[in-house]
Amino acid sequence: MTSSNRHRHLGPHAAHGAESRPDITDPAILLNELEKVIADVERESADRTARWRSLNDDTDFVTCSVNLSQYLSLRQRDLRPLQRGLTMLGLSSLGRAEGHVLPALKATRASLEAILGRDQTDRPAQDRFFAGEQCLVKRQRRLFGKTDKRRPNAIMVTCPSEAADDPGFMLRLAERGIEALRINCAHDGRRKWTRMIDHVRTAEKQTGHRIRVFMDLAGPKIRTGKIFGDADKMLIGDRFRIIRANASAPKSKCRHAIVQVECTLEEAVSASQPGDHVFYDDGKLSCVIEEVDAEGLSVRIENGPAKGAKLKPEKGLNFPDANLGIAALTDKDRRDLRFIARHADGVQYSFVQSAEDVRQLQGALSDLRDDWQKLALVLKIETIQAIDNLPEIIAHAASQQPAAIMIARGDLAVEIGFARMAEMQEEILWLAEAAHVPVIWATQVLENLVKKGRPSRGEMTDAAMAARAECVMLNKGPHLLDAIDVLDTLLERMGEHQHKKTARLRALNSW
Repeated sequence: MTSSNRHRHLGPHAAHGAESRPDITDPAILLNELEKVIADVERESADRTARWRSLNDDTDFVTCSVNLSQYLSLRQRDLRPLQRGLTMLGLSSLGRAEGHVLPALKATRASLEAILGRDQTDRPAQDRFFAGEQCLVKRQRRLFGKTDKRRPNAIMVTCPSEAADDPGFMLRLAERGIEALRINCAHDGRRKWTRMIDHVRTAEKQTGHRIRVFMDLAGPKIRTGKIFGDADKMLIGDRFRIIRANASAPKSKCRHAIVQVECTLEEAVSASQPGDHVFYDDGKLSCVIEEVDAEGLSVRIENGPAKGAKLKPEKGLNFPDANLGIAALTDKDRRDLRFIARHADGVQYSFVQSAEDVRQLQGALSDLRDDWQKLALVLKIETIQAIDNLPEIIAHAASQQPAAIMIARGDLAVEIGFARMAEMQEEILWLAEAAHVPVIWATQVLENLVKKGRPSRGEMTDAAMAARAECVMLNKGPHLLDAIDVLDTLLERMGEHQHKKTARLRALNSW
């Protein structure tokens, strides 16, 4: 099974495996099971903990990496029967153990021992139990500064191109208490970036409010190039060709495929095989590869709009089943890093897929400034490979410099399938909390409000769920300032009710 299929499908045992297992209700049996879990977690995590400890220049991350390693070991087992039995005794805490794995296990063990009338062993002190939570707050502030007093979450805004010529835009952001600005290096250029940042610094002086500037590397984007043939409205069942860019005299070898589309990344064509999937324009068309030859790929459309979709240049292509084997850091990215190292507070790393990608970026930064470890690093998780390697990616990044994870839900949803996206964003949140690393919730937050001035009901709920991340990102649009005001109020309200996975149980006043 390919990596893509592994992430798209949950087998019946994964979904329902605990239902056939009997509940554990005897405290003595629960204690015995819990003792086994504690011993297994300590033993299984030891090698990984030792390996990650050798990476740590950041002494604060030593404890964080230990907790992450223990969390990975804990969650490799099905805890549902144990959790259910603990709940019956009023002791359920394992479901919120991300930030403090061993303290949670040991506190639960001590409570079971008390119920059984035994001497309690090693109940964690309060400061140790909540140390991970405090570490996460500290790391959030290192990246984004202190958040607005009314809400616990930072807000990041994507900078529109016109802001380069509108100093008032940055002033309005500062007046609203926005913590972070994102500049996309795929657009504009150094002259406009310089003006944008100058406007930010001027607004800071005028308001006394600090805004962190993050610059987003473009990465190796895969897009459509020239279109050959009649590309008017491709329907489900239609076939077309994906060919190498600048191919000489492109001619279709497939009698069913009339339309041919260039792919800007040759490695994507070379790495693909029959049966692999290809997605066009953020998943608007879902295709399967039927034939591969020297010129390119013959694909058939499996899913898409009932009215069809027109193939156009400069649209995104995703090859989730192919192992592209390309570097995340492009030549353009390396050029842009020179500007980022001088002017920005942090870099957002597109297409990062492995610990080696992290090492390459950190090596490039170290060549540009001696204190490169002060520069924040945001890891954009947008591919299946990034999910597979996420623990190693986090360890190599956060051990060297302030780090955060961005859940890039647009590309990630296309890669793993929309049905799996909601589940995966939860798992990324849990893993990041275990590492005490901040999360940025990104892509289409309040999208209708930003673009059209009126939010949908569903996106308001999505934005409320985003309150479990340390930072929420809004994209650019004509109604961006209105969206900031709505999000600010929403995050303030949700902060009263929820912290990460835990309900705060504020008094309800609606009845």
